[in-house]
Amino acid sequence: MVNDSHFGGFILLGFQEQPQLEMIISGVAFLFYTIALTGNMAIVLLSFLDDNLQTPMYYFLRNLAILDLCYTTNIVPQMLANVWGKDKNISFGGCALQLFTDVTLYTVECLLLAVMSYDRFNAVCKPLHYMTMMNPQLCQTLVAMSWGVGVTNCMILSPYAMSLPRCGNRHLDHFFCEISAMVKIACVNTTAMEVTTFAMCLVIVLVPLLLILVSYGFIAVAVFKIKSAAGRQKVLGTCSSHLIVVSIFYGTVIYMYIQPGNSPSQDEGKLLSIFYSIVNPSLNPLIYTLRNKDFKGAVKRLIGKGKSSLETMRH
Repeated sequence: MVNDSHFGGFILLGFQEQPQLEMIISGVAFLFYTIALTGNMAIVLLSFLDDNLQTPMYYFLRNLAILDLCYTTNIVPQMLANVWGKDKNISFGGCALQLFTDVTLYTVECLLLAVMSYDRFNAVCKPLHYMTMMNPQLCQTLVAMSWGVGVTNCMILSPYAMSLPRCGNRHLDHFFCEISAMVKIACVNTTAMEVTTFAMCLVIVLVPLLLILVSYGFIAVAVFKIKSAAGRQKVLGTCSSHLIVVSIFYGTVIYMYIQPGNSPSQDEGKLLSIFYSIVNPSLNPLIYTLRNKDFKGAVKRLIGKGKSSLETMRH
């Protein structure tokens, strides 16, 4: 069997049979992509420029924002080009890059959310030792480890998926190059690939989720011990945003990849992929910043500095 897909690349079908739905989805994707770019870039810039945001919590949040920027940019431009243009092709190299990046960033986000829950655990349960424990070296090590696991997972799954014989089949029933879509066009028995993917997803998703649940279990115990309502509200305010993001991300991923029983249909899977790869990264900055006094203060200070600089230049 000749694996000749690399000569002509692949054709991304999307919702080709429903062009009106495809145009609606592309419009929604463009809107949320704009929100994701604006919101996540604001988080990155503010966390770099404002001295009050130089804490472990905002260091991890900045990394999450950079991750979301890369995630959406890896998928949306190619998707919009395919939907709005006549050419739905993607080169073999472009598809491989998209698949490798998707697997890496998906893995890193799972782990980074667990790291952020560990940070919240130390902030709530060990406040006196928080800054000592969550020192810059540890924060950098935790982020580096997350990326290391992400790249390792990518190097296990992605080359395996790209090397599957396809007997000339180039039509991917998806908006982007995703592992499940790549496996479905293989012309050989893919049981080993499917088992490997499921096992890796199980480990990458459930182990960090277990760490998150344990962290928030300790946080819940600590909250019950706080007697003042103001103290409880303050703790809940610092943790609620992260809990919302975790619930949305893990809920979608578990439903897609490791739910018991029947898997989602192909069209449902495509819609869910759009949600966790485009909508979710645009919601994260909104969830973290709208109720965050530190970010609101940083925005006001940055605007104030801008006005002062303009007035100085005028005089």
